Amino acid sequence: MSRQLTSLLTIAAVCVTVASAPAQAAAKPAEKSAPVDCAKVKCIALTFDDGPGKYAGTLLDTLKKYDAKATFFLEGQYAKSRPQYVKRMVAEGHELGNHSYSHPDFTKLEPGAIRNEIQKTQDAVKKAAGVEPKLLRPPYGLADLQVSDIADEYGMPIILWTAGSEDWASKNVEAIKKKTLEVAKPNGIILMHDWVKQTVDAMPAIVKSLQAKGYHLVTVSDVIKNEGLEAGDVFPLPAGWEN
Repeated sequence: MSRQLTSLLTIAAVCVTVASAPAQAAAKPAEKSAPVDCAKVKCIALTFDDGPGKYAGTLLDTLKKYDAKATFFLEGQYAKSRPQYVKRMVAEGHELGNHSYSHPDFTKLEPGAIRNEIQKTQDAVKKAAGVEPKLLRPPYGLADLQVSDIADEYGMPIILWTAGSEDWASKNVEAIKKKTLEVAKPNGIILMHDWVKQTVDAMPAIVKSLQAKGYHLVTVSDVIKNEGLEAGDVFPLPAGWEN
């Protein structure tokens, strides 16, 4: 898919955010298991925004127990204040994405301010874990042509989601589990939040249920591997924005 945006693109999605010393050594990447081919098996990518939240350790324990991978779209301010979780995410084979430093609406910022939000997050993640995110998820899922151009400068595609768990709204374990399983589909990208305690509490049941349905819980990069995305591309495109 090539980046063919010919008019202002505004992507609206319902997404609400809440809101130690830096790690000294780079995180040691996890030993890689056999790659998953999402063209041949059922894959799904669980993504967690706005973190690392204070419950991230418990979430990582669950993912490790069930050999599940996830993608964390981190805010730089929390990567800075909770570097131990960032380092652990990399060490245990999860993927990191950039979700800005302080969660402003990028469509209301000047170019320099957007670059500052992205770069500060890149720097915070690299300081914590020795790697830089390669995917961008703008706050609230809001982007326009300017945001797309700046993502291109950083070599990042813009990753949204196929469906959300609505965890921030319900904050109810059973509702989060029900919604997540309801919207799950092959190569789906599910929006969740690791600052929502009920999401973390629901995760063992969600992971077990998805695996029982034959899903491999993988990273976003595994899901989009065959999409041919270029820097600045938006995926998945909202209805009506197909090239």
